Amino acid sequence: MATDTDDRAYYVISDLHIGGDEQLEEVEFLDELLDFLERLETIDEDAELIINGDAFGLWEFTTIEGVEKFDVLEETYPELFEQFRATGENVDITLLPGNHDHELAAYDEYVDRFAAYNVDLVQDQSITRSIGEQAIHFEHGHQQDANNRIEDWGNPHATPLGYYYNTLVTSRAGKLSDRGRYNWLKDVQAVTPTERMPVWLFSKYFYREMNPVLRYSLVPFLLLFNVSAILAVLAGLDMAGVWAMPVDRTEAFLGQFGRAGTAAWFFLALNVTVAGLLLLVGIPLYFIRRDVRKTVDRFGVFETELTVDPDEPYENAAREVFTEQPETTIFCYGHTHRPTIREIDGGVLVNTGTWLKRLHRRDGIIGILPPVFYPSYQLGAVRIAAESAGVAVEYERIAKPSPATEELTRTERFFTVGREPDPDPPDRLVVENEAETPSPKTTA
Repeated sequence: MATDTDDRAYYVISDLHIGGDEQLEEVEFLDELLDFLERLETIDEDAELIINGDAFGLWEFTTIEGVEKFDVLEETYPELFEQFRATGENVDITLLPGNHDHELAAYDEYVDRFAAYNVDLVQDQSITRSIGEQAIHFEHGHQQDANNRIEDWGNPHATPLGYYYNTLVTSRAGKLSDRGRYNWLKDVQAVTPTERMPVWLFSKYFYREMNPVLRYSLVPFLLLFNVSAILAVLAGLDMAGVWAMPVDRTEAFLGQFGRAGTAAWFFLALNVTVAGLLLLVGIPLYFIRRDVRKTVDRFGVFETELTVDPDEPYENAAREVFTEQPETTIFCYGHTHRPTIREIDGGVLVNTGTWLKRLHRRDGIIGILPPVFYPSYQLGAVRIAAESAGVAVEYERIAKPSPATEELTRTERFFTVGREPDPDPPDRLVVENEAETPSPKTTA
């Protein structure tokens, strides 16, 4: 096994969320994870793999308690644990608890159980590693999130607000997911921020669960809503005697087609009526909603429940670490599932992202159809290593095909054509060695 040295390379992953009730048991990226660990098994360099929290979804097990969850993981994913053992013979593997697997810090028996597979479970909130002339701070990041902060670290009965969301919502979704027309509900753990969950549920209901006859009968109305809204305004002007020309010409044009024109006129009039009613109700509601939002923002009451700011708390925490520990120039965390490598005052902020599916909201190209949540994978590991100029931080992307073809209906793909997500990995940065304040530099 590799020995401790200031010049070793660090590979960092996080937020695998492996395990949970029923459908959450499926690990869609297992093959890619095993391949990654196999590569580290044969790598010819002094390296350490750091799994920076939420490796396992222990919160999502709701029918078993304590170390019994390890038994289930061991039985469910034997290939993974055996690969841990093999990889750990070549490189050090360090595991930090996150919020979903905080129980790893609550039971000492976990340390011995993981040690049998060459995984060093550190039951602390954070660790530091020296690299060249600098140092790296590692933590999962949930301690900067008020909804998931563990106030009594190591207490097996700690239950922050996020615990209840995951045990009551996420794990329940895992139990019910296979009852749908498609096994989609288990992806609730990939919906971030959580405020989007109601919209996501409505979207999946419309495109997946709604009776096809009902859905396809609604589509023309929804597609023509924008046009109908304009026609509703013109119809109002006609009824008020202000401007009758658009309505008269439309009626005359359709009248040339006999019964077909009459049917089209009836359909258009029905659409305009519905659009007009929605406009009459929607306009005052829009102004009321805007006024309420302004009032809430003025008082600063809340951002959103269960939603954590993806940047500010971590920037503040990193600056505090950089100030208290001048040799530390890199703050590495996970939790928010947003891959990031960027400079801030005093050093570099690094987020290792997630191996879960990511869902990208895409509004339809026309009409008022529900938005589509386009799935993709952004698997990767952050590699941090010393070089002559300083310390290089690089996001290594691991290829996995998009699941969109299998998971999106033809309707969803049609109405989001040209809007497919193609997220780019963060740019490589080099934190230069300097006597006082290191300066991160972006490199090609």
